[in-house]
Amino acid sequence: MRPILAGQPVRAGLVALALLLTAGCTSNPADTPPPTIEPAQAAVSPPVTAAPDGQIRQLRGHAVSAVFDPATGTLAVLSPASEGQSTLSLLATGRASREVTLMPAATALSVDGKGDVLASTRGGYFRVDLADAKASKIDVDGAQGVDFTAIALRADGNPVLGSADGAVYTLGSDHAVAAQLKIFARVDSLVTQGNTAVVLDRGQTSVTAVNPSGTKAAQALRAGEGATTLAADARGRVLVADTRGDELLVFGADPLIMRQRYPVPASPYGLAGSDKLAWVSQTATNNVIGYDLSTGIPVEKVRYRTVQQPNSLAYDDRTDTLYVVSGSGAGVQVIGSASGHP
Repeated sequence: MRPILAGQPVRAGLVALALLLTAGCTSNPADTPPPTIEPAQAAVSPPVTAAPDGQIRQLRGHAVSAVFDPATGTLAVLSPASEGQSTLSLLATGRASREVTLMPAATALSVDGKGDVLASTRGGYFRVDLADAKASKIDVDGAQGVDFTAIALRADGNPVLGSADGAVYTLGSDHAVAAQLKIFARVDSLVTQGNTAVVLDRGQTSVTAVNPSGTKAAQALRAGEGATTLAADARGRVLVADTRGDELLVFGADPLIMRQRYPVPASPYGLAGSDKLAWVSQTATNNVIGYDLSTGIPVEKVRYRTVQQPNSLAYDDRTDTLYVVSGSGAGVQVIGSASGHP
């Protein structure tokens, strides 16, 4: 049975959102954000009753985000630390884990594919050199008091950041703002496909594609009953977990269009895209599933038992390794040959 989460009796609010987001299905979405609902969240996972598949690496803290950097073969995991700080744990095969303290606290992660991790924070973002485990803070011009909540890198190498007050900042360099678009209730997550940024707003349970100049929303679409997480894959797709509605949603980014939707029970939450499979965790049952999206309808190919609270996923395409990161302190699960192919 799927746990009932706070904020689930929201049918009336969802009807209002559906009516107001209808305008967002065109290229001219409404100028003002629609009313919000209680954001969905991961289920509180039950205790693990069987040994998780793969190997477990210990990790301090309760992770909130994870990314994999292919250039250095490093998994970066973000966890809250003491008040006003975060810890970025760096895990690589064959070496001891390393930790980088980030202050002020970081909120989200992205990778540049060249050996650096970017982490959004108040007033700007950190750039962390994974080779020497050192962080440098980059202040965004004119944004000293802005609480940045999301970050991604465009194909042109420029960062895009989202804020707690609902704005998307498209940078023209490391620190200069080229465009600012404030039309959301909150920017909870960002991914990019090319130079198109896609925004997830949990309170509106919507996804929005921002035009390459960063000046307007190209398209906006309703994303189920309670979308929570967002991921991009190498085939140009954007994956969305509708945790409240128990579905995996698959979008094309340019233009933004829903291409697939598929039932995934047990509060889907963690996501990772890969060249072979789309990975989705089930937080109510401590499982992760790999779906083949190539046929137009998601087809389950593999399923694994996970650590408790599998909130964050990351994937290494080169070695076919799936990382499942616990949000309850149960460590990092490493599953080799995850796609099931030799």
